Amino acid sequence: MPSETKPKVVVVMPAYNAAQTLVKTYKAIPEGSCDAILLVDDASSDGTAAIARSLNLEVIEHPENRGYGANQKTCYTHALAMGADIVVMLHPDYQYDPGIIPDLVEPIRRGDADVVLASRMLGDPLSGGMPAYKYIFNKTLTWIENKALGTSFSEFHTGYRAYNRHALESVNFLSNSDDFIFDNEIIVQFLEAKLRFKEIPVRTHYGEDSSSVGFVTSLRYGLGILRVIAAYSLHRRGIMKSPLFK
Repeated sequence: MPSETKPKVVVVMPAYNAAQTLVKTYKAIPEGSCDAILLVDDASSDGTAAIARSLNLEVIEHPENRGYGANQKTCYTHALAMGADIVVMLHPDYQYDPGIIPDLVEPIRRGDADVVLASRMLGDPLSGGMPAYKYIFNKTLTWIENKALGTSFSEFHTGYRAYNRHALESVNFLSNSDDFIFDNEIIVQFLEAKLRFKEIPVRTHYGEDSSSVGFVTSLRYGLGILRVIAAYSLHRRGIMKSPLFK
């Protein structure tokens, strides 16, 4: 999106019980790299929203826990209403390096990409503490998805992304899952919309204070991805149309 005027960049943080890590995540965001920061609190019980307000962030609170995907729906809907030209999703758990926000934004600002993914697999996630089973799941599922979708991503499962306004307005993300599978559904929607992607490497930190889903949840997530691929395949062949991919 080349433009003579500087695009408005909004960082969105889908948060749930992020009180221990929010401040250091916020402080690691490079000064001047965004115009606004929006935190959507999914009914945390640890004072996350109060800490966010003390940092002068824009805060929206869900009255009840709705899920990670539902949190993103609120993030993106409100960011667009704020006039965002570029939206960066950053988890407030300090697992991903906030310092690369300018690198995520730059390909979009230059007009070279609509979607930029920060890939852990372009670096060394195991040295950053990623559990071995998560690494194996990630690599295996990404291989399956690349084969099924004809893509060559290093990772489908990063939670650190940047989108331009056109990307978010091109897909029906409100019809996606309210759970973790949202992340995968929106990428497949972007592929169907023929949007342009770029990947950049990111360093990660897996600590006791970083959020992480367990093995059983990861397994359910993997099965959900296979269902998304199957639904997309049926949609593309005209066998069973899905509202996700209109």
